[in-house]
Amino acid sequence: MRTLCASTLIGEIFVIGFAGLVAMKEPDLATSTVWTVCGVAMVLCLLLCGMITRPGGIQLGWALQIALIASGFVIPTMFFLGACFAALWWASVHFGRKIDEAKARFAAQAAEQGEGA
Repeated sequence: MRTLCASTLIGEIFVIGFAGLVAMKEPDLATSTVWTVCGVAMVLCLLLCGMITRPGGIQLGWALQIALIASGFVIPTMFFLGACFAALWWASVHFGRKIDEAKARFAAQAAEQGEGA
C-alpha cells in the first residue's frame, strides 16, 4: 500500500505546483499567499509519503484529497483533477491493502513450507 499511496502523493506534488503557477495569474490572489498555501500542501504530501502506514496517515491523505477538490473554487480545473486524484487515492488504498494481504499470505506459506522441509 505504501508504494501506491506514495506514488499518488508524489504526483499530487506536481499537480499542486502547477496549480500554483495557474493561480498566480489570478489578480485577486497575492503571490505570497498562493505559494504559502501550495508550499504547505506540497510539504504535507511529501510528509504523508512517510506517514502512510502510521495511524491516521490514510485519513490525512483523505483530508488532502478533499482540500485538493476544494481548491477548485480558486482554479476550476482542480475540481476535475482533484476528483481524479481522489479516485487514484482510493485505488491506491484499496488495492494496496489487497497487495499487502497477498504478500502476507505468500510469506506465511513460504514460512510454513520452510518449516515442513
